[in-house]
Amino acid sequence: MTEDTAATTATPGQPDPGVARADRETRDRVTVCMPAEGAYLSVLRTATAGLAARLDFTLDEIEDLRIAVDEACAMLLVQAIPGTNLECAFDLGTDEMTITVSVVAAQPRMPAKDTFSWTVLSALAGSVEGRLGPDDQVAIVLRKRRETSSGAPGISGDSGSSGDSGSSGDFGSSGDFGSSGDFGTRSG
Repeated sequence: MTEDTAATTATPGQPDPGVARADRETRDRVTVCMPAEGAYLSVLRTATAGLAARLDFTLDEIEDLRIAVDEACAMLLVQAIPGTNLECAFDLGTDEMTITVSVVAAQPRMPAKDTFSWTVLSALAGSVEGRLGPDDQVAIVLRKRRETSSGAPGISGDSGSSGDSGSSGDFGSSGDFGSSGDFGTRSG
C-alpha cells in the first residue's frame, strides 16, 4: 500500500475519511456567546459577514444578513436578563446559512410578527421564525439562501454576477469595513 492509497482507504468499521470531510464541508456550526449588551453586537455583525463571505454570498446578501442579525439582536436584548449572555449559532450549508440568536428572558415572550422590525427581518433574511425554548430562552431563527445569477435562491456559480459589484459604497459606510477603523487604519 502506498502513502496515496493509505490516505484514501477507509478502515473497516470506521467512517470513510473522505465522506466525513465532505459532510464537514457541507455543514458546519459556529457558535458565538457574548454578554447580552448592545456594545458587543459589532462582533456578531463581523462574524456574520465573514461566514457569509465564506459561503460566497454576494456583498448585498452579506449586508442584508448583517442588518438582519443586528435587528434580531435588538429585538431580543430588550427581553434579556441583565448579566446574562446572548448566543448566536451559525449553521452553514453549501448554499444556505441559518442563524439562531437567543437570550434568557425573565418573562419570555415570542417576538411580535406584526411589527415593522419583523417585516424588515423577513425581507432581509428570507425566512424568519421565533421560538421559546427551555430555561426561559427566546430565540429568533434567520435562514438565508444564496441567490443564483438569475436572482432565484439556489447555488450560485459566480458570486459577483447576481448584483452590485460593490461600487455603491458597500464597504465605505457600513461600519465594519470602512472608516470605522475595524479593518483599516485611521489617519490623523
